[in-house]
Amino acid sequence: MTGELSPIDKAKFAAAKRAVDFVEDGMRVGLGTGSTAAWMVRCLGEMVREDGIRIKGVPTSVRTAELARQVGIEVISLDEAKWLDLTIDGADEFDADLNLIKGGGGALLQEKIVATASDQMIVIADTAKEVGTLGAFPLPVEVIPFGWQTSRALIEEALINLDVMGRDVTLRMNGDAAFVTDEGNHILDLHLKRIGNPRQLSLVINQIPGVVENGLFIDICDVVVVGHGDGRVEVRDINAGTVEEEKIDFLESDNLFTDL
Repeated sequence: MTGELSPIDKAKFAAAKRAVDFVEDGMRVGLGTGSTAAWMVRCLGEMVREDGIRIKGVPTSVRTAELARQVGIEVISLDEAKWLDLTIDGADEFDADLNLIKGGGGALLQEKIVATASDQMIVIADTAKEVGTLGAFPLPVEVIPFGWQTSRALIEEALINLDVMGRDVTLRMNGDAAFVTDEGNHILDLHLKRIGNPRQLSLVINQIPGVVENGLFIDICDVVVVGHGDGRVEVRDINAGTVEEEKIDFLESDNLFTDL
């Protein structure tokens, strides 16, 4: 089945397969949301079924919770877990300092809460997600529905004085209706093109009334596992300052592919 996967899916799978090596028996693990994170959840499910490891997963979205239960992972809430050993999640962009843009899947609020409640955050990504400067991917900002147009106007006004190249702000849609997050909020996508000072931008945006959270993850990620289409992975540890490279073998009999 792996021969039918695109190079990008092979890269995502390779990153996910390597990242679950960080998971040990008895851990409480934050489970990210998105296409790459879905590979990770499948890999963890295989470890539960095949290797007998016992973990408790805290999902960052309804759809991740559903997938985790399907593959045999025990799902608990963050309030039940209280604190996590690690979180594994994807990213829409990451830079050399392992700062991230997340929220393309609409789960940035729960993802940020779970990631910051963890001893370690590991990001899994393909090579296309690495950028020199954040901002090519639109920055998601979660806002409450009440007065969202006022919040958008205030964001647009704030962007005038910030180090960005673009200032277009659009409401994320789901068909003909506004997209609604798991928390019942809307998402504004900020088309900034380049973010010169992510830390400043994050602080300013989060001070605007109506804004719940933004998709900039600053000083949260500890390790990024970068997958390549040929099965190579790079493990970059920002705290240790190390970069390791290895190869993940694709097995035709891998159970992960049976229901694709």
